[in-house]
Amino acid sequence: MLITLCYLYLWARWGRRPAALVRITVQRLRASRCSFTFCVAAARPPEASVCLSRGGRVFCVGESQSIDDLNKWALYLVSPLILEAEHIAFVTESVWVQGENLQRPSSPTETIVRWSDCCLPLACRPGDPYQLIAKASVDDFSKLGVAFMEDRLQMANGLIPQKIVSVHLQDSTLQELKDQAATKPARSLQPSPEPAVQGEPEPGVMEHLGKDDPAILGAEPTPGRGGASGNEAAGESDRGEGCTELCGLHLSSCHECLELENSTIESIRFASAEDIPDLPYDASGSGEGAAEAICPEREGRRTNLTGKAPNILFYVGSDSQEALGRLQQVRAVLAECVDPDSYTLYHLPEESARRDPWPDNCLLLVIATRESIPTDVQQKFLAYLSQGGKVLGLSSSFTLAGCQVTSKDALQETVQSLVFSKADQSQVTLSILSSGCVYEQGPGEPLRPGQLQGHLENEDQDRLIVQVPFGARGGEAVLCQVHLELPPSSAVVQTEEDFNLLKSSNTRRYEVLKEILTTLGLRCDVQHVPALTPLHLLLAAEEIRDPLLRWLERCVDAGGVIKSSKLSLTFVPSYTPEIEVTPAALPVVTDATAFSSAHFDLEIYRQNLQTKQLGKVILFAEVTSSTMNLLDGLMFEMPQEMGLIAIAVRQTQGKGRGGNTWLSPAGCALSTLLVSVPLRSLLGQRIPFVQHLMSLAVVEAVRSIPGYQDINLRVKWPNDIYYSDLMKLGGVLVNSTLVGETFYILIGCGFNVTNSNPTICINDLITEYNKKHGADLAPLRADCLIARTVTVLESLIDTFQDAGPSGVLPLYYKYWAHSAQRVRLGSAEGPEAWIVGLDDSGFLQVHQEGGQVVTVHPDGNSFDMLRNLIVPKQR
Repeated sequence: MLITLCYLYLWARWGRRPAALVRITVQRLRASRCSFTFCVAAARPPEASVCLSRGGRVFCVGESQSIDDLNKWALYLVSPLILEAEHIAFVTESVWVQGENLQRPSSPTETIVRWSDCCLPLACRPGDPYQLIAKASVDDFSKLGVAFMEDRLQMANGLIPQKIVSVHLQDSTLQELKDQAATKPARSLQPSPEPAVQGEPEPGVMEHLGKDDPAILGAEPTPGRGGASGNEAAGESDRGEGCTELCGLHLSSCHECLELENSTIESIRFASAEDIPDLPYDASGSGEGAAEAICPEREGRRTNLTGKAPNILFYVGSDSQEALGRLQQVRAVLAECVDPDSYTLYHLPEESARRDPWPDNCLLLVIATRESIPTDVQQKFLAYLSQGGKVLGLSSSFTLAGCQVTSKDALQETVQSLVFSKADQSQVTLSILSSGCVYEQGPGEPLRPGQLQGHLENEDQDRLIVQVPFGARGGEAVLCQVHLELPPSSAVVQTEEDFNLLKSSNTRRYEVLKEILTTLGLRCDVQHVPALTPLHLLLAAEEIRDPLLRWLERCVDAGGVIKSSKLSLTFVPSYTPEIEVTPAALPVVTDATAFSSAHFDLEIYRQNLQTKQLGKVILFAEVTSSTMNLLDGLMFEMPQEMGLIAIAVRQTQGKGRGGNTWLSPAGCALSTLLVSVPLRSLLGQRIPFVQHLMSLAVVEAVRSIPGYQDINLRVKWPNDIYYSDLMKLGGVLVNSTLVGETFYILIGCGFNVTNSNPTICINDLITEYNKKHGADLAPLRADCLIARTVTVLESLIDTFQDAGPSGVLPLYYKYWAHSAQRVRLGSAEGPEAWIVGLDDSGFLQVHQEGGQVVTVHPDGNSFDMLRNLIVPKQR
């Protein structure tokens, strides 16, 4: 009766203001331990009183509901065993809806409210419905409820909310669970061996910066085994239902052999006998359609509209020395034809072609083998074509229905005259080296070649190049029995006459190859690798100038040089053209008075850097080989309080994991930061968290700017920065060395700020946001965001050292792209599991249907997050 009278009073006062009604109802009645429910009308609890009804959904108040058996739930690492008085605990029930049934706002002008932005997840119970326990303030809980009522509440990964109901968490239950967690850490996602300080995420670690100062925003000018974690794997005897199984999973990506991505911990070396294992990464996945919406063509430049990673894959058959030599030849010639800022080139081994989901990350498949292609691999290639894939065959046995390869001994490895017809019907005649095979009509439907074709100037007009469309989704192949990959100096060319003929046609050989690649959708306006430039020694704080100069006087030799194993740095007051700049010998200009750069504004950097230590001393270069190398000779010598950072506009040899290439075009924020961490500290015992903190710092640096909080920038475990969960725009690389009791950590980071190619950039997201919301957010600059990122990182490190993982994970979970994501273990038909969070060492944890929690370890398996598959590596 009291509830009903309160409801009538509130309704009379607030009338048609549903948001205010919900908020004031929750505020007034929560002390009575009522239960607040938002649901569809048909699911209303029978004893509950309806306070508000809208569009078939109701907000009602009823008797208190409690959860008294948390053993059935999987707790997140930051699960609070004490619920703050000002917060409400609640359960959200959701179902999965896919394809065209995914939730969309009823009006494009309505504001979407993201569930993860308004609450902190505490625990989950996978199933149907998928249930999440979370806590939120009264205002945020009310905001979630109103958004649910108005059908504009958005969950992650295809989840559609069906019901939100506040609950009471029994103190006795929480204490019992806490005791169980202390003795059986494997029963929840809280395996911490030591107590962690629980805390709410701070509203924004960058809020202290000048919010309204345009210089602070750095507006773009108008163009003119975390082995030290102390958390050892449970023995086999401890494993059972509901336990945490430390499975050896290699999260490198679904292409360990392809190396289709380029960021993670490259190496962590101990001075002692211990090793902290690599924490690899997940390959970027397909986001088809996203690029078309966000990155239209600009000034006639071809862009990647498929949303796929900018990868060209090379299949050369077996792993014989001959095949690997062919791989080098083919890769070298294509590297000279395509835009180096837009693509990376990788080997596709035969076993990877069978096993890995490489089609999602491939813009072009180059097949260059005379060997017979195994039937299952051939089927993979045809399936790739049927999905719109592009194939270039170079003197290979690969062919399609209606076309067959016929051998002609008289043509084998001979120089012939070829007439090539281009897409515009013009022709090019050139001397080529024939493979000895030609294309003829085969069984099946008649061959309907495209516009590109090449035939010999002989009596039979033998066809050596054909363009073959395939399927209904734009797939096509250009097949060649011409050695376009071989230079005139190839060992196959035997006579001086043949060499002269091929040499005279070499320019036309590249012309033909670029025409083919352009037709297949690649950019071939090659930009030359820029020349290296000198370094500039810059200071973010003038008070460290004198200590820095005194340190330099002690450390340089008589010639002003500091040498390391990788390069030598020569400190000079000014630069003259006579001073040589090479990857191994770099001049460092110490006089900053004449420094000027169109891409780096020192004053903007200074205004946005609000650190006590990090990022104070800057080594800046317009063009350098790798920012990682720049700090090699200084990382152990320079006093830690000077905060060394290397910043570049472009890199010519950017580093990724293993032998991968890190694309570093202009417009990308490129830096390597030196951080020292005591071994016997919370972070020193959990070094794999460093990459998580850096990825999080980049996202928070953008989204903590007033007005930019809804820019959909996310962290993707373990070390990538993503637009939503669709496209990668940044990554982190960490090198760590233990000397004595201190880790010296080089954190390399690159993320796209103004460069729309090869994938997407932050300013693209801002432009799209402005169009969608009628906003006028200014584009951002790389120098601004590097400084803000370093500032956030220092704050996150301090928080971690004080409170451990629980101090930073609330903010990490707010921005990560994997909440409640479902995956398969082993294969596409394997058992289903749900991603539920990180463990105390920073490794991923998934919850299986049977209740078992699996810790995903970097230990010899592959993980394809966006294909929802965790695959044990074949040995």
